[in-house]
Amino acid sequence: MRVARKLAQLYPDAECALVHESPLELLIATILSAQCTDARVNIVTKELFQKYRSAEDFARAPLPQLEKGVKTTGFFRNKAKNIKACCQQLVDKHGGEVPRDMESLVVLPGVGRKTANVVLGTAFGIPSGVVVDTHVSRLSNRMGLTESKDPIKIEQDLMRELPAKEWIAFSHRMIQHGRRVCMARSPQCETCALADICPRIGVEERATSKKGAAKVPKPGGEKQKKAVAKGGTKVASAPKFTAKTKKAGRQPRKAVKAM
Repeated sequence: MRVARKLAQLYPDAECALVHESPLELLIATILSAQCTDARVNIVTKELFQKYRSAEDFARAPLPQLEKGVKTTGFFRNKAKNIKACCQQLVDKHGGEVPRDMESLVVLPGVGRKTANVVLGTAFGIPSGVVVDTHVSRLSNRMGLTESKDPIKIEQDLMRELPAKEWIAFSHRMIQHGRRVCMARSPQCETCALADICPRIGVEERATSKKGAAKVPKPGGEKQKKAVAKGGTKVASAPKFTAKTKKAGRQPRKAVKAM
């Protein structure tokens, strides 16, 4: 694959960004990395791994105390619960050690295929698959390596194109490229070393839509008044909901809760 060869030239020494000294630490850090930056995880684990040094330590830790320790990574209650339960299973079924096979890893609380791939590839050097995080997913679609949005299908597409010996390093290189050059909102296509082979799927469309989008003045605002004074089209104000309109069946929209 030409993309893989180019990335290998650009990032020959790419490695996992999560700081760890053991398979257990990498497992915990990867669980914490869900919906959180690696930089934030590294800040949290620096203190966390000084306090808890083994699977037994995590398994015995009071849940409220563990929640407090990982709070700034987001979704901390669920993460703390999974870490404690995961480490309890490691103690009960694996002698406190992290197993070296996909089947044993994916049944642990908080561990899916992505986390298992990270641990097997980075901690043990076992190419079990391709790690598909948000960067790898985004870049794979942008580069035309897949048409799927589903991580499992993306991984399957990449595994078919890459030799197994490239699976581990390819993910690290894609992640670095996504952070340094091929960002989500402002990709540096003009200076990208892959520009000659990348179809830039979605990039041109987004740039065009942003450039050509017309700004609509807010209802009742100063911009609307000026637009009307110049002969522009007046933007209707938002409807007011009264007892009469409610009776007629019209209901105001409810705020969408953040998920």
